[in-house]
Amino acid sequence: MYLVVGATGNLGGAITHMLLAQGKPVCILARPPSNYQPLAAAGAQVVFGDLKERTSLDPACRGVDVVITTANSAQRGGADNPQTVDLEGNRNLIDAAKAAGVKQFIFTSAGVPDPNSPIPFVAAKGKTEAYLQASGVPYTILSPNAFMEFWVGVYIGAPIRQGGPVTLVGEGKRRHSFISAADVAAFALAAIGHPQAIKQRLILGGPEPLSFCDAVAVYERVLDKRIPVQHVRPGEPVPGLPEAVWGLAASFEMYDSPMDMTETARAFGVKLTSLEEFVRRSVESAPR
Repeated sequence: MYLVVGATGNLGGAITHMLLAQGKPVCILARPPSNYQPLAAAGAQVVFGDLKERTSLDPACRGVDVVITTANSAQRGGADNPQTVDLEGNRNLIDAAKAAGVKQFIFTSAGVPDPNSPIPFVAAKGKTEAYLQASGVPYTILSPNAFMEFWVGVYIGAPIRQGGPVTLVGEGKRRHSFISAADVAAFALAAIGHPQAIKQRLILGGPEPLSFCDAVAVYERVLDKRIPVQHVRPGEPVPGLPEAVWGLAASFEMYDSPMDMTETARAFGVKLTSLEEFVRRSVESAPR
């Protein structure tokens, strides 16, 4: 049995559908208000629980061989925050998996997790990685770079679709290996039982490092028009982005994260999506 935590999100949903398409028995952890019904209709078993409630996780992990979690607080708020979800919630899930004798725990982390980061989300990811590695549970840590779906599709694509300017934090010239969530999902499935994934941290990125300015240029090329861009300083409001991720947007100005994915993609059999492919699909599928 496979347990997917975060299945009602984009990445977790993609993983769930891919497992079901392969005929795998899948259970998803869901909260009653969440939109879990389409996954249940597709064949997933539903167990109700909450990462913030430790006792609700024991029934979810019972009889499970592999836990795959993509749950996070990045676009949430209120009671769901880096402390309660990304730190304490993940520890609750790891403890429940250990108690149930889970054979592999696949954790979706961040591109540059740092337990000492001033950004709570990044710090929580770093602390969770360390906790998982010390837990004794066979693990695989997926460390994906910036997701195209959010950091390109929402941060850049959404204002373009709305006819307004793109707002970038800082100069937007740092280069990052943007990766599609579909590719991360493919790595998650390929990592199940893979000898090169057990007790390993897989650093994941796209096929080419690009900056946010480069991403705007891709949209200009695909749409054949000039895109106006405005810049704000780190910490200032970013129109269209939830306040919870302003710090993450600013963090991209602190480092470059290019990487060579040739060997990793080959080892796990994943064909990486280029940013231009992603943008073209986004444009073609947008309502007209």
